[in-house]
Amino acid sequence: MSDLPPDTGFRPEEDLRGFRSALGRFATGVTVVTASSEDGPVGIVANSFASVSLNPPLVLWSPEKASRRFGYFETAPHFAIHVLDAHQQQICNAFTKDRHAFEGLDWETGFGEVPLISGCLARFECELDVTHDAGDHLIIVGRVRKVSHRDGLPLLFQAGRFVSLKG
Repeated sequence: MSDLPPDTGFRPEEDLRGFRSALGRFATGVTVVTASSEDGPVGIVANSFASVSLNPPLVLWSPEKASRRFGYFETAPHFAIHVLDAHQQQICNAFTKDRHAFEGLDWETGFGEVPLISGCLARFECELDVTHDAGDHLIIVGRVRKVSHRDGLPLLFQAGRFVSLKG
């Protein structure tokens, strides 16, 4: 038996806002993806991160093609995905506004000259494996070359707001 009232379904192509709202019911972790570029280090906030394979070690993320930062990432040979800690919302906010939001952050350069943000819950240093066209996004699959992680709670986003877990 369903908890949904009858006749609540809709065709997503007829109600994009409703479709987006339905997708927002799924809580996601918040990541910052970084790469090096001719303009210096760049970063973008992404919640479209997922594991793909343990052997070989593959992960994916999906930038929006309309993003002004898309060109930095669509063919980047190396990138890092940083899973933010619950206390790192300010890092998320900074990279939402500015692709070069490294000022004031503790960071270093890692595999493939990629900028690495310190203090994150987990970090995946990747080499581009393959991309797949996916509507208004591009699925980027990275082969993980180095991983670091620590204990803690993730920064989560759900229904247009940050949410937290009780530890």
